[in-house]
Amino acid sequence: MKANKSSIKKSPQLYQSIAVSKTKFILLAVVLVNLSACSSLGVEPWERDLLATKAMALTSSPIDAALDDHIYFSKEASSGGKSFGGGGCGCN
Repeated sequence: MKANKSSIKKSPQLYQSIAVSKTKFILLAVVLVNLSACSSLGVEPWERDLLATKAMALTSSPIDAALDDHIYFSKEASSGGKSFGGGGCGCN
């Protein structure tokens, strides 16, 4: 005797268990992706020569950096600038 699809009734518990298992699977996938996302942080030894060039420095031109620092501490009147005392006129 063959069972028709219409004669098999699916219970609400079956739908609930399927939903719970899907939710668990999605949660597990999200946790695994988050844990593996930080697995390759840092610079590898063979990449350091490329990152150690002058163009990759935070301040590639020391003269420009000194000028920017001077402008910063000269215009900062409220706190006296970076590590210098005085007002905003630049006459420390």
